[in-house]
Amino acid sequence: MNSEAIPRLQRWYLAQCNGEWEHNRGVSITTLDNPGWSIDINLSGTDLESKVFETVERLEHQDEWIVCQRTPTQFQGRGGPLMLDRIIAIFLEWADESSGP
Repeated sequence: MNSEAIPRLQRWYLAQCNGEWEHNRGVSITTLDNPGWSIDINLSGTDLESKVFETVERLEHQDEWIVCQRTPTQFQGRGGPLMLDRIIAIFLEWADESSGP
C-alpha cells in the first residue's frame, strides 16, 4: 500500500481549485456493487486535459482487477475492493509524467 496516494491526490485536487473548477468538476470516489471502487477525475481545465493516457487493464484476479482509461473529459478508474490505492497511484503517476518538460 502506498500511504502517500491520498495526500498526493489531495494536493493535486487543491492545485486545480481556482474558484471555478471545483464547482462544476472535481474528483468522485464511490464503490461498485461487484464489489470494487470507481474513481472519476474531471480533466477539463487542468494541465491533463490534452494529455494522452494509455489504458491500463488487468483482469486476472477477482479482488485485484483494475481498469483505468481516459474519456475526452475524464480519467476513469475502476477496480476490485483492494485496488483503490493502486487506481489513485496510476492516476498520479500519469499526472506526474505529464507535468514534465
